[in-house]
Amino acid sequence: MDDHELYERLAAFITPHRRSLFDRSAPLRTRHVTVVLEDIHQSQNASAVVRTADLLGIQELHVIESRNRFTMNPDVSLGANKWIDLMRYRDAADPVGDCIDHLHAEGYRIVVTLPNEHGHTPDDIPIDRPLAFCFGTELHGLSPALIERADMSLRIPMYGFTESYNISVSAAIILYTVMQRIHRSGQQVALGAHEQLALKLRWVRASLRDAERIERRLRDDACDDRTHT
Repeated sequence: MDDHELYERLAAFITPHRRSLFDRSAPLRTRHVTVVLEDIHQSQNASAVVRTADLLGIQELHVIESRNRFTMNPDVSLGANKWIDLMRYRDAADPVGDCIDHLHAEGYRIVVTLPNEHGHTPDDIPIDRPLAFCFGTELHGLSPALIERADMSLRIPMYGFTESYNISVSAAIILYTVMQRIHRSGQQVALGAHEQLALKLRWVRASLRDAERIERRLRDDACDDRTHT
């Protein structure tokens, strides 16, 4: 049984509405933009960023846990973490280096968000190559180690008296603006057909209470069918 047939059979166990959501959402997902969260300790902020990324079709997030463990607040995330790929960096000697090395190897430009910098804004940052937007702790911001490895800096224009936006607000402004620009540009940033199918398979498995047992039964049935033909 190939993955396409497996998806079709597993999808019979979910509602038509959810199947429709999967089929509609998969072609809209992208890895052209990703998010790096470094040592976020307030779960509501981290969860809000995850929820925003999911709603904008950003499929992958990277979490650096050098000091603080990443936790989700289900009342804020509303299950968004079920639909995205979360990459965590916490067990190595240098989680920051591991994360940045991985992203550079995948072709990403590392973008640090810094207040009062004369860098790009969400409206003019180049979008021709994959971008990884980095957000740091609520109190101290990004670590010097991560800033030193960045390829570009970005600021959100501010016109008031306070020094910075809340991290979840900052992420929402940047990601929404950049994703809208990408969609308007007509760039082909969607996942490939094979990746979309793999994603839908993961989603349908996450939707089933006993997906492993159901899948095993379907594979056994398919094997029996071949045996009797």
